[in-house]
Amino acid sequence: MTGTLTERRRGSPVGEDLRRRAVAAVLEKGMTGRAAALHFEVSEPSVWRWMRRYRQRGHLRPDPKSGRPSGIEPERERIFRLLESRPDLSVRALQRALAAEGAVFAVTTLHRFLKRHGLQRRSQARRRLTPARSRRGWNSCQRRRVATHGDCRPVSLVARGSGSLHRPGRRRRLVGP
Repeated sequence: MTGTLTERRRGSPVGEDLRRRAVAAVLEKGMTGRAAALHFEVSEPSVWRWMRRYRQRGHLRPDPKSGRPSGIEPERERIFRLLESRPDLSVRALQRALAAEGAVFAVTTLHRFLKRHGLQRRSQARRRLTPARSRRGWNSCQRRRVATHGDCRPVSLVARGSGSLHRPGRRRRLVGP
């Protein structure tokens, strides 16, 4: 059967076609809401909500999404033009270039925009830390040196009086020779 929960991700919206078939099963075939829910692998409250919506509005389209319209989408062509002219531009450099043209956006807004359009960038800091070869070939001291900014001694967590371990980022004790 097409359009059932086994073929779609749980929590994602159900298509209008599946809604229409579930409502038709109840109204035209005389199925109960519970039976339709089991048959189409949706929840019973969903079937009743779709029935109510169909009776009140005459259609089964989902409600429009709430939220503020994106302020960055009108600048889409400008962003694409900048990225086309300078493909190695980092997100922060893109932010500065847009600000110079009068379009000011937060870095996170730019990240979301680029991700939405399949144009994810790697940050400059990440490029500096990533070696030419994969990190898998590194020994534990080399990995630790990157993580602790040059100190190659092992780091262990210190136990508190409660008997539980500290969370990472709190006081640490260096164990070494």
